[in-house]
Amino acid sequence: MLLLLASLPAVAEPVLVVNPSVPVNDLKRNEARLIFSLRRSQWKDGSPIRVHVLDDQNPLHVRFCREVLRLYPRQLRRAWDRQTFSGTGQAPNVVESIEAMRETIAREPGAVGYLPRELVDGSVKILEVH
Repeated sequence: MLLLLASLPAVAEPVLVVNPSVPVNDLKRNEARLIFSLRRSQWKDGSPIRVHVLDDQNPLHVRFCREVLRLYPRQLRRAWDRQTFSGTGQAPNVVESIEAMRETIAREPGAVGYLPRELVDGSVKILEVH
């Protein structure tokens, strides 16, 4: 059992990424939480925010929630479910893979999501969270 656990690759460091058209370069942690909990729907210039996430059980999603947002994934899920069931909003777009995340964010103005730092390329922009 220990050999199996030791052979699993470590989950890469997640970073918040956006479409290059997004007019900000960094976010306060609370702003990132508001965006990912769908309580903020527009960027500072008034353009719409389009949130993209991986499945709740994806190790990168879990690490992003815990380390970048400092929330548990279930806390985000509750916020999304509350908005969906009350009719005041809808859940974020769930993408199927890390590659799909990068492609979607790169082509969709206002898009936000996360990627492993080492997979960020010139098609997306990292937003530092502080």
